[in-house]
Amino acid sequence: MVIEWLKFRVDRESREKFIQQDEAIWTTTLSTYPGYIGKEVWIEPTAPGKVIMIIRWQTREQWKSIPMKDLAAIEKKFSKVMREMNISYKMIESKEFQIRKFPSKQ
Repeated sequence: MVIEWLKFRVDRESREKFIQQDEAIWTTTLSTYPGYIGKEVWIEPTAPGKVIMIIRWQTREQWKSIPMKDLAAIEKKFSKVMREMNISYKMIESKEFQIRKFPSKQ
């Protein structure tokens, strides 16, 4: 399993709307691609202007096989909605992790 880890800066007053629109646009679309497992949104009580998203993929190959034109179209749609709602956001960090599982001791 592979984890796509994204960190955003969002206006604290707009955080919940940002999360809702991300779910409606990004999550709904990504969930249609092969290999998508699920997504979590983490919010830090002491940092209300930051949002972390964890997206789980079966394999890196499946995740990276999403056409760039599709990703650009999704981002364009999301950005348009954010502008219309007057919500400022910026991705400030992205990482990739692999989950390693070890055999349990018997």
